[in-house]
Order: sequence, then structure tokens, then C-alpha cells
Amino acid sequence: MEFQLLGPVEAREGARRVALSGSKVHTVLAVLLLARGRVVGDSRLSSLLWGWDPPATMNAQIYTYISRLRKHLGSDVELVRRQPGYQLLAEGSQVDMVEFERLDRLGRGALEERRFPEAGELLRRALDLWQGPALSNVTPHLAEAELPQLEESRMSALERRIEADLALARHQRLVPELTGLVGEFPVRERLRAQLMTALYRCGRQAEALRAFHEGRDVLAEELGVDPGTDLTDTYQAVLTGELSRLPQPAQLPTSAPYASPYASPSAPVMLPPDTADFTGRESQFTELCARLAPAPADRRSAFRPRRLLITGMAGVGKTALAVRVAHAVAAEFPDGLLYARLHHEDGTVKDSCAVLAQLLRALGDPSAGLPAPDGSLLQLDELIRRYRTRTAGRRLLILLDDAANELQLDALLPGTSDAAVLVTSRSRLSAVPGSRTVALDPMDRKESLALLAAIAGNSRLAVEPEAARTVTEVCAGLPLALRIAGTRLASRPLWPAARLARRLADPATRLGELRVGELDVRRRLDAALRQLPAPELELLRTLVRRGAEPFAATSAALLLGLPETAAEEFLERLVEVSLLEMTGIDSAGEPRYRLHALVRLVVRAGREQRTDRPFTRAS
Repeated sequence: MEFQLLGPVEAREGARRVALSGSKVHTVLAVLLLARGRVVGDSRLSSLLWGWDPPATMNAQIYTYISRLRKHLGSDVELVRRQPGYQLLAEGSQVDMVEFERLDRLGRGALEERRFPEAGELLRRALDLWQGPALSNVTPHLAEAELPQLEESRMSALERRIEADLALARHQRLVPELTGLVGEFPVRERLRAQLMTALYRCGRQAEALRAFHEGRDVLAEELGVDPGTDLTDTYQAVLTGELSRLPQPAQLPTSAPYASPYASPSAPVMLPPDTADFTGRESQFTELCARLAPAPADRRSAFRPRRLLITGMAGVGKTALAVRVAHAVAAEFPDGLLYARLHHEDGTVKDSCAVLAQLLRALGDPSAGLPAPDGSLLQLDELIRRYRTRTAGRRLLILLDDAANELQLDALLPGTSDAAVLVTSRSRLSAVPGSRTVALDPMDRKESLALLAAIAGNSRLAVEPEAARTVTEVCAGLPLALRIAGTRLASRPLWPAARLARRLADPATRLGELRVGELDVRRRLDAALRQLPAPELELLRTLVRRGAEPFAATSAALLLGLPETAAEEFLERLVEVSLLEMTGIDSAGEPRYRLHALVRLVVRAGREQRTDRPFTRAS
């Protein structure tokens, strides 16, 4: 479905124009589109439909207009009732205003970087989307509220396009266009300055000076002000002859073999390095990249899901996949690539104020996180306001790694849909608005062998296939464990793989072997377990006695000494935080659960050392 706001409000399905009648229906559609997927309250709809004098039956009439839109727009568009109003959801739809803003933003960036041909083309495409005065078939109340801002955006884009054309020495063809624009908008000083520039470069210096004097008289008569910087600087440049010099375009290094796929040099790039030997996860990688890629025909939509969540147990490779995806789609986010880790290494949750201050500094707010003159620090609400202001309208990719809960994440979500957000979390954050969840399970045997071989070397494992299979089995498909095992082999070229397999085979020493440098399976799983309340941790220690076989809630209830309902609720909480796997449904229709082999090993080790600190609950 395609929607048009930059002209008469319309909806099209392919070549077919959707038949909508009446300014009220068009107004409701326009208001919901302008909200960009947010809920529009009944009171706002009423004020934009009827102003200060709504009818007594306004709620019934609004409902009627929504019903008409549902009927005509079909199943591709959802119009849902969400208190205190309505919400329009149309995944994959295209909105001309959103595309205009994207092209204008890219054109502005190209102009600032003196890439004049590209800037002119982008801005010309943006302006071609206008099919006449915007919102021309809505109520006067909506037009009065929204039209000035839209028209100013159009005029600013037009002035930038003319600036690019002037830089490309197209002054001859610009004089007629600028003469008409100055006559239509006599107090827009930038247009008049551009007309003076074009006239001067055409050898018409006297006419350029006359245009200045006429503009000065108009400003004095209509507004009572003197010419501003644009006009006076241009006037001086005419007198000194400086307007004959064209601005120099940006010079690209001739030695560069290709253009960088990342943001412009002025945009922040905070991503961790990509993993060179990343292996597996093809289907999840493809899905995530597709959801972050442009809409068909290179058109952006305000309604594509921009909140992507990757969940799974600790060490399953959520961060590696997210970083891989972020690097793959970097070219789609010219305004920057932000990254923040939301937990400390010991598993404690980072303060939201500190994370926001870090992101704001990357976005160009150096004062974020610094004390005010009175010694006080900015409060969370003020940091959120600054963050959402800085991210509004910018094509950013924000990677939030290891989120604890919805409350922590809510402060870090941008307020608009221009920025995409990629979140990793052990918890399944179902309350994140507009999110698409990709759950990572431990790797199967084929993927495990491929990852181990990518790190340790194919030729090395090919001569010891049994040892390689043993190593992957004891790592139980956990990418962190496989990476540690592969790294240990790679750093010990004289070791046969069978030696490591033997050392890993003993459960009593396995956790000690699965540690190299900063990578440590036990420490990573400890950090996840420390997030459990103490009573639940005690129950988990008891549950470990069930062994490796899948079990149902009924058998867990007997072991834990709980009613079956309470036991099932506890097991579901463990599933939600990725400490327990659901393996399927048994013949009686009951869910079956299983503890991951390495989680079971870490819990058992902690139970045997009750005087140690590993399971002290984090503050």
C-alpha cells in the first residue's frame, strides 16, 4: 500500500487508487499517517476534525470514519483501537512524506560534504514527490496545524537543491526559476541571495545589485527589518567579485579501492569489531538483515519493524550475531552506528543515566554526564529528552547489548521510527513495542563442527574426527564454549585434538578447561545465574538432581515440593530468562523441559561450594 500526503491525501494499491470520499475521512487517514505508528488520542482527532466545536456524537463519528478506512484499505493495513485513541499499523507500506524526509536528509549530508552532483540528484528526487500543496483535501484545522511545517521543509529542500546547482555552474538555467521564486516569496532572503549569485555569474552585476536593493525595501516595508547575513554577505561578494569563484567539490582519495560502507566521517561509529571467523546462524542473519534493509524500490517506510530483539542463553552468540548484522547493514545508516553494553562484566546492571550520557556524547552532546555549575547531575528524564531529540529524524542503528528488562530498555529507545534498534537479551522482552524477536538455540552438531573448524583449522580436525566430535558434544552447542575450545587448540599447535577431548571429558575439570583469556564459560553463566532471586536459585539447585533427561512440570513439582501450578510457573520463568530449554510437548500434552548441560554443570559446581561467592545475588 502506498500513501500520499504531499498533495491530496490518497492511498494506492499498485496502480489502483483507493476510493475515499470526504475531507473528514482523508483527515483521519492523514492524522494517523503523520503519527508514524503512534497512538492518536480521540481528543486530538476531534480537534483536527472539528476544531473547538466538536459535535456531541464525535466519538461515534470518529468510529464511523475508522470503519470506512478499514473497509477501503483492506487487510494490509491495521487500524486498531488503543486507548486513548487509534493506531495505524501498515508494515511494508510506503509514505511519500517519509521518503521525502529520507532523500532530503541524504541530500543535506551530501551537500555538507560538497558532493554536489549527488546532493542535487537526491534533493531533486525528494522535491519530485510533491504533487501540489500538501494535505490539500483535509479539514482547515489539520491544514493549519501541519501545513506550515511541511511547506517550510519543501522550501528548505528547494533552496538546498538550488545551492547544489549553483555549485555545479548551472546559473544560466537557474535565473528564470529564481526570478519566479523571488516574486512568489519576496521575503525569503536565501532565495534572493541565490538569485543575486546566479545573475552575477551570468555577467549581470547591475541586476544582482538591484535585486539586493529591492529586497532591502521589501523587508523594511513588510517586516520592518534590515537584510540579514545571507543578503548582506552576498551583496559584499558582488562588490568584491568573490561570487565568481565556485566552491570546490569534495576530493575522494584516488588510491581508495572502494567507498566505505560505514557512516560519514562526522557520524559516530561505536560498533565492536566484527568476528572474522563467524560461522552459522545463516537463517537468523538473513532475516535480521532483511528487516533492516531498505523497502522495495529503495523506499523507506515508517511502519517497518525497527525494534529487533535477539534472545538466548548466556554464551549462545547473541552479541556476535548482532555485531555481524550491524556491520553488514552499516551502509543503510549514514547518520551513525551506536553501541552500548547494558551489563557490567560481573553481571550487575548498568545505570541508565550513565549509558545515556555515553550515547549522547557520541551524538555530539559533550555536556551529558557532566555536573552542572551547582554540582548536580542531569536527571534521567532530562537525559531521555536530550537523547530522543538527538536521535529524532536521524538514520541511526542503535545496538543495545545484554538488556536486563523492559524498564531499562525503555529509557534507551528513540522516540521516532527513523532509527533502528537491535537489542540482545537473555530475557524475552515481550513488552518492547514493535519488536521482532529472533531466538537463538544452541548450535546443532554440524554448525558446532563448522565453528570449531573455523577457529582451530579444518586440516587439523580432519585427521581427528572422533576427537572433534567429542569436543563439540561436551561443549553442548554453546558457541562460547566452542570458541574457547577452538582457541585453545589454535594456540597449541602441537596438541592433538584428542588431548583436549580427554581433558574436557571429565565433568569435574571441564569448567576449568573452558576458559582462555577473558573468555570463561563458568563466569559467563555465573553472571546469568546471579540475576535469579535467592529462593529461585535454591530451587534450581534442587532441580539439577533431575539429571540430563527432559522432564515435565509434574515430576519437577514432586522434586521441588511445590504444587504443580507453582512448579510450572517457576519453570516458565527460567525459560523466559533462558536458563531452561523447552524441548517439546509430551503425549499427555504437557511441556517438556531440560537444563543445558553446561548450565547444569555450573549450578552443580556452585551447590558443591556453597561457601564460595559465585552465586551471591548481584545488587
